[in-house]
Order: sequence, then C-alpha cells, then structure tokens
Amino acid sequence: MSAPVFSTLGCRLNAYETEAMREMAEEAGLSGAVVVNTCAVTAEAVRKARQEIRRLARENPDAPVIVTGCAAQTEPETFAAMPEVSKVIGNHEKMLPETWQTLKAPDLIGDTEKVRVDDIMSVKETAGHLIDGFGRHRAYVQVQNGCDHRCTFCIIPYGRGNSRSVPAGVVVEQIKRLVGRGFNEVVLTGVDLTSWGADLPGAPRLGDLVMRILRLVPDLPRLRISSIDSIEADENLMLAIGSESRLMPHLHLSLQAGDDMVLKRMKRRHLRDDAIRFCEDARKLRPDLVFGADIIAGFPTETEEMFENSLRLVDDCGLTFLHVFPYSARKGTPAARMPAVNGQVIRERAGRLRQVGDMALQRHLTAQVGQVHRVLTEGPRMGRTEQFSEVTFSVDQPEGTLMDVAIQGHDGLRLTA
Repeated sequence: MSAPVFSTLGCRLNAYETEAMREMAEEAGLSGAVVVNTCAVTAEAVRKARQEIRRLARENPDAPVIVTGCAAQTEPETFAAMPEVSKVIGNHEKMLPETWQTLKAPDLIGDTEKVRVDDIMSVKETAGHLIDGFGRHRAYVQVQNGCDHRCTFCIIPYGRGNSRSVPAGVVVEQIKRLVGRGFNEVVLTGVDLTSWGADLPGAPRLGDLVMRILRLVPDLPRLRISSIDSIEADENLMLAIGSESRLMPHLHLSLQAGDDMVLKRMKRRHLRDDAIRFCEDARKLRPDLVFGADIIAGFPTETEEMFENSLRLVDDCGLTFLHVFPYSARKGTPAARMPAVNGQVIRERAGRLRQVGDMALQRHLTAQVGQVHRVLTEGPRMGRTEQFSEVTFSVDQPEGTLMDVAIQGHDGLRLTA
C-alpha cells in the first residue's frame, strides 16, 4: 500500500501539525489513506476544504478520506455528511499518537464511529511535538496553541480551544536539535503568540522566551516570530527587537482594522492610535524593521469613512506586506448577527486595500535596490532577506546557506540579485 496523502489548508501552524501527523501516521503504519487538514478562518476556507476533499477523493478513489483541522473541529457534521469522508478527527485528537494507531482498516471504513471530535475547550496542554521542522532550510516550532480572546468575527477559538503554551525548556531543546540538523532559521508559531506563557508557572512572556532562546542557543543564526498582537508586546520583546540582531526585523501584526468604532465592535484590545504608536516605537528601536498586517475589509456596520481609516492605516503604520481578508460571516460568531455590508462593497473595498498594499510593497522593494542584504537561500534561484522579502537569483546558489547579496532591482513582487 502507498504512503498516506496529506493536504494542508490554512496557516503555518496547520502545516506544522501536518508534518507531526505525517510522522505519527508513518510510525503507526497507516497507508493508502488521504488526510485533509482543514482551515475555518472564513466561510470560503470551509468551502475550499469541501472542494479539496472531493478532488482528492476523485484522484484516490480507493483511499479512505480522513478530515481534521479547525473546520472539522467547528462543524464536524458538515464533513461527516460528505459521502467521500470516512473519518472526522478533532484538532486535539489529530495530535495524539494513539489516534493514528487506531486509524487503520477496518476501522476507517464501515460501521465504526465516524466522528471523533471532543470538547476542545477541555484541553489544557499543548505538547511540544518534536518534529524536525518542515521545509528544508527554515524550521517552524509551535510554542503556543489556542486563544483566550473572543473577537466577534473569529471562529478559531472554537477550533483551537483556550490558550496553552509549550514550556520554554522544551522549546529551547527542540531549537537546539534543529540547529544541530543544519537549520539556519527558526520561526516561532502559535495561534495567539503573544499570549505565550500566561498558563505556565510564573507567567513568563513571549519576550522572555525570545531572550532565553537567543541566550541558550548561541549558534542559531536567525530567529523569527510569526503574527503577534501588538498591544500584548511585552518589555522584553521590545528589548529584543532593539538589541538582538539575530531576531529578524519583520513583524506581522494582527491589526484587523484602522477605525476605533470597528475595532470596538470587533472586540479587539487596541485602538487605532495604539497600533500607530507601537509601529513608531518599534521602528525607533530597530530602524530596518518592516511590518506586515492582517486587515479585514467590509466588517459589519463599516461605513466608507470607517473603511478609509483602515486604508490610511497602511501609511500611518508604515505597513509593507498586507494580508487582506474580505469579511466573511462565520455562523455562531457575534459579528454574523450584526448588520452586514453589501457583498459587492466588501469586494470593492478589499480590492482598494490590496492596491494600497501593492503600492506600499513597491516602495519597500524600490528602497532596497542598491543595498546589500543577508539572504537565506531556499532554492537554487530563491531566498529571503532578514525582512522576509523574496529574492530571485540570476544563477544557481547553494541551498540553505546565508549569503550577502547586492540587490540589483525588483519585478514588483520580488527583489532580484
């Protein structure tokens, strides 16, 4: 029988967990199955999950289909009702080795229990799954899972559960192991990364973890942190931004909007001026720091004036990389009961946001021409700068190495060297 086919939708954390599942499935001897790790961040993500399941079922007609991930956790009945699906596995269950030990024929097909999805809110710990990273040159380490906040538009806490942290010692040991295997860059990932440590003894903060990693793993060349909530940035995180050159000068911010009324209706914990102040303060500490951000277009009740405040936030915060979400109602969230913005207006606003984001990216890329950047090569003809800008090379380069390159130009999306 052939090895299982895995498909990942959604975030980097999902991709990380897929690799952990792949290892557990191989150790359990699972073969000839299809595993789809779904995302639930928008209604469109759930639609794409169903589409992916049908596609893989057509391409693998004799293989049982196992569905897991956030969409499987939040609406298991949707996937259990699909004739293509043999098993629906919850987000907690998918990370347990014993789950994969039991996912074998005849259990996969027949009259056995089709849905294994328990109450995610009852889960109190996140195991530090010691996988060897994924990707060949950049490793991702899960340090946190779940979220204690209840933003009105977001279904993810119901897919991931409450916030829980991987102990610092476990994180440090895993990073040491990854560096020993030749990885030059490690990325810390989580659902609500800046909440790391709140459930651990002494309630350490994310900045404490970052400083500890850099102190105890001196041969780690590059440490990167994924999306953070800027209002929760602690003193040691700011200290690391300003003093630690091995912490990469790129932060992705969960901003979501630039209008105070919209932010309040979203139940966010920051206001417009808080976001602007954070970017100004962080950039004073690290002048080469660049920011990406998530912004939602067309949140319920959003007027044109409110939207324009979000549009201006791109320049006011000096954002470089935008991840634009056209608002999508998620059943069961408070925002889904608020007065909706017309769908065509949502799409038009998302388009305008992307245009402003494209212009900001163009300015950033143009400013890099003529500079020398240290690049981690991810392929013979591609790498990334410390600011996470993609660089393409005109000739082959050795993969997985750090090298200084002179930037010659850009093509609108990537730098060229």
